[in-house]
Amino acid sequence: MRLVDPFLMELEQESKSTRRVLERVPENKLAWKPHPKSFSMGQLALHVARLPDTMAGLAMQDPFETPPVFNQAEATSRQELLDVYEASLAGAQEKLGKFDDPFMMATWHATRNGIEVMAMPRIAMLRALMLNHWYHHRGQLLVYLRMHEVPLPSCYGPTADENPFDVGAGKPAMAAN
Repeated sequence: MRLVDPFLMELEQESKSTRRVLERVPENKLAWKPHPKSFSMGQLALHVARLPDTMAGLAMQDPFETPPVFNQAEATSRQELLDVYEASLAGAQEKLGKFDDPFMMATWHATRNGIEVMAMPRIAMLRALMLNHWYHHRGQLLVYLRMHEVPLPSCYGPTADENPFDVGAGKPAMAAN
């Protein structure tokens, strides 16, 4: 098994939960922000949708020069979120599929104005900046949804709204989703 293969498997597994979260983003709340300094729901959801391909692409750049300002666009519809998400997953899978073991173990660098601000093995970069970063923002988005009484999908187990382990009465099991 290649070093990248567990990342590809995890990306595939987690993509199901993330898709269910994005499917529940209410179009009439895309501009809503919990605080003036926060992303809007549409910005946060689009960030979640783009992260897999964006981070896989950054892993290919060495060094990666961080931009001085990060401007996140805002989604205009749920369909846009889902379309961007599907393209992001496909792009990430394609890019990651080309990563051999020496590439995964090589040191990846991020710079700001030419000064190194981060250096780590690419395998650690993918764990921290792709997957953990993705889960963090997906969790934020779940809080945004809860604040608007949107029923939360299960990611790892029951929520107050959905129990993947309750397979009675024709309800699907989580693994079938």
